Amino acid sequence: MPAPIKITYYSDILCVWAWIGQRRLDQLVTKFGDRIEIESHFCSVFSDAWGKIEGGKGFDGFNAHLCEVVTQFPHVELNPRVWLEARPRSSASAHLFVKAIELIETEDGVALPWPERASAKAAWALRCRFFEQGQDISSYEVQCTIADALGVARARIEEKLCTSEAITALLRDYQTCSDHAIKGSPTFVMNEGRQRLFGNVGYRLIEANVLELLRNPPEDQASWC
Repeated sequence: MPAPIKITYYSDILCVWAWIGQRRLDQLVTKFGDRIEIESHFCSVFSDAWGKIEGGKGFDGFNAHLCEVVTQFPHVELNPRVWLEARPRSSASAHLFVKAIELIETEDGVALPWPERASAKAAWALRCRFFEQGQDISSYEVQCTIADALGVARARIEEKLCTSEAITALLRDYQTCSDHAIKGSPTFVMNEGRQRLFGNVGYRLIEANVLELLRNPPEDQASWC
């Protein structure tokens, strides 16, 4: 059996497009199964969330913008008070929490496909807690309730935070984004960087790129995508 097609996925947990677009990523996994391999990294679009929003539309304007955006996507339901009440100062705290869980999985030798891993479930739960339930996901207590639901011991997460292993893993993600010129969230990268899709990209376009790579062109033939 040929090696799976590697898809590197970059996102920020506070990015509305990554939350909306999760359905497309899930559909890829459902359709292609073990023919693809998802490698997930975080990028720092909302590292200073307050500064980004206040320097743009402001919280009221940003809330209105998001409420308008989601009307185009009936599969999601946005909390109408998003960014008006719970206002995470940064996505970095949520990213750090997920990286800690990833480290625990590596330590335990977890070899599950990406969607089945506790780290992937934690990232999705954080997005839902914020965009659907309006909770401040930069709060460690909110994060710990997710860990509890997933059966990940708080003590093990705190160990990864206290030893700086989690922050090192997160900074490695951010450096990877810089090295590969990742401009925003979400971004799909395939074919050793030759094919990249950024932002609100339709599922059929992502699927077409994967299908072209599965065609397995000779090494000296570039993909048509």
